[in-house]
Amino acid sequence: MRRSVRFLVIALAWAVMVAAGAACGIAGEPPAAEERGPGADRSDFRGTVMPFLARHCASCHGPGKPQGGLNLESLRDEGSLRSRRRSWQKIREYIEGGIMPPEESPQPERAAVDRVAGAIKLALEREDCGKASQPGRVTMRRLNRAEYNNTIRDLFGVDFHAADDFPGDDVGYGFDNMGDVLGMPPLLMERYMNAAESIATRAIQVGPFSPGQERSESHRRILFREPTSAGEYPDAARAILEPFVSRAYRRPVTRAELDRLVSLVEMAIADGERFEEGIQLAVRVILVSPNFLYRLELDNRPRGIPPRGSRRPGAEPIGEYELASRLSYFLWSTMPDERLFHLAGDGKLRTPAVLADEVRRMVLDPRARALVDNFAMQWLQIRNLRTISPDRERYPSFDEPLRQAMFRETELFFAEILREDRSILDLLDTDFTYLNERLARHYGIPGVKGDEFRRVRLTNSVRGGLLTQASVLTVTSNPNRTSPVKRGRWVLEQLLGAPPPPPPPDVTPLKEDRGVLMAATMRKRMELHRAQASCAVCHNRLDPLGFGLENFDGLGAWRDRDGGQPVDASGTLPSGQSFRGPAELKAIIKARPREFGRCMTEKMLTYALGRGLDEPDRCAVDRIVKDLEANEYRFSVLLRGIVTSDPFLKRSYGP
Repeated sequence: MRRSVRFLVIALAWAVMVAAGAACGIAGEPPAAEERGPGADRSDFRGTVMPFLARHCASCHGPGKPQGGLNLESLRDEGSLRSRRRSWQKIREYIEGGIMPPEESPQPERAAVDRVAGAIKLALEREDCGKASQPGRVTMRRLNRAEYNNTIRDLFGVDFHAADDFPGDDVGYGFDNMGDVLGMPPLLMERYMNAAESIATRAIQVGPFSPGQERSESHRRILFREPTSAGEYPDAARAILEPFVSRAYRRPVTRAELDRLVSLVEMAIADGERFEEGIQLAVRVILVSPNFLYRLELDNRPRGIPPRGSRRPGAEPIGEYELASRLSYFLWSTMPDERLFHLAGDGKLRTPAVLADEVRRMVLDPRARALVDNFAMQWLQIRNLRTISPDRERYPSFDEPLRQAMFRETELFFAEILREDRSILDLLDTDFTYLNERLARHYGIPGVKGDEFRRVRLTNSVRGGLLTQASVLTVTSNPNRTSPVKRGRWVLEQLLGAPPPPPPPDVTPLKEDRGVLMAATMRKRMELHRAQASCAVCHNRLDPLGFGLENFDGLGAWRDRDGGQPVDASGTLPSGQSFRGPAELKAIIKARPREFGRCMTEKMLTYALGRGLDEPDRCAVDRIVKDLEANEYRFSVLLRGIVTSDPFLKRSYGP
């Protein structure tokens, strides 16, 4: 077929984007959460919490220029327990943890703090989230590079790595699979077209074959039927394309869609091309269709749900095939397999017991490595390890094998916690890790030989858990020194879900000249920042956490001295808890399981949904965390809670 006609066909395939965007609700913000709901008696809340806030907090968080952006005037109404749920949770955490009121302010008695924190917690738990919560709007989600490569691999049975040449994906909320930031720049569209042509040409072989010559695996997978005459071309094309396009679109192909693709094959043959070239053209069109490149959640209503336009705004279950895609791209970063497709077709996938069984099956599948590569390594910010460049003069032992070993330890460690269904708290501290000789030597652990990684039992509390792994310690350091601030922020953001506000714009930078670096410990150099009132509030939270890891240098190797002075790895948290060294710090963090469980739940739910969490999503998070608490924080409980939550199973609709 002439090149101009081919490009016209590809352009027509993209014309459905306008309609798809409208159907998916790509434009517009989520509907506001209902301001009020059925409430329990809040007299204890009003009589205990509000007077406490008025006495200890209102002077800094009142109208005008409230510190930290928190204006308590907006939280006076009882409906704010739902509409500002996250703010109330933060208030409880800050009061209970001793972060607020600040040290220079009059401090309440501990009994009063406990009463107020308990009253806020009880009020939030009593709030009926279920009846009014909205599961969030669907945004069309383009396949990111990892998802594209994996989907092509499973569609053709060949690992082409076509997306390796694509532009990098933008990141939102810490992940590169967020629908709102995955745009379609012209360069990417051009790469898609080139990749489609290359893949179709490599996957489907054209031309006569000599006796005994083998067709490629992808050719046999797609062209399982060879027409013997021109009269068989339409039926053969239909038989070949129907299963292929259904897998590519991740739902059954419609008759109209199939007819259009078959007509392309017939047009190619009429233009003098071979049958295989006609199939190649159809495959190219499929691979640049938004039905393939985007995860479109159109109006595939389960039975009994009235059509769009006849309903008032609310929520509805997503379709079975949409659920199969949500599940497979969450756990595998790829298209659903035959079993998921079959369960969706039978209408059984939504059943809670079936969902739980599928999660167990999928976690044990090799494709579950995608959850490690694409969720864990982004959540923990370990992907940054690929591009960091430590100062070679300061750290002459750093080389590429050590970089790769750091990365691999964290991958294998997280994968075992997932695969063995251990408690997610083991991520914080446990008695084993994965090492090869290079990394074991870096850690000073004897008896590990060779390049192969193996599970190693740790004999002391110095190592164990994410906080003491070289990957984490390196990405939270500066090129020429450790950074207690970066390490403290990492703990707060990635483990406890309590990120500090950004620093003021006029902060004096920490001196980095070599004379200062060699003259004093990092603890002494950081005193300058805490001396500034505008910095003290945040640094009192950040610095102790970072100082607790100062026995590890900028590459995560153990050290006893810094700047010629003994390392002081002790600290006192705003809650009043004190520790000496990383082992005691890990124990304190692990003793806050609810905070870590909530943080990891929020991170994983964000990743699973491909969007940031809204206030109504907090109710689903609360239920998952409560279930985790009741089940020893097992990894399977977290996964099950996410895939059976309303945000995962439903979507909002309406004007």
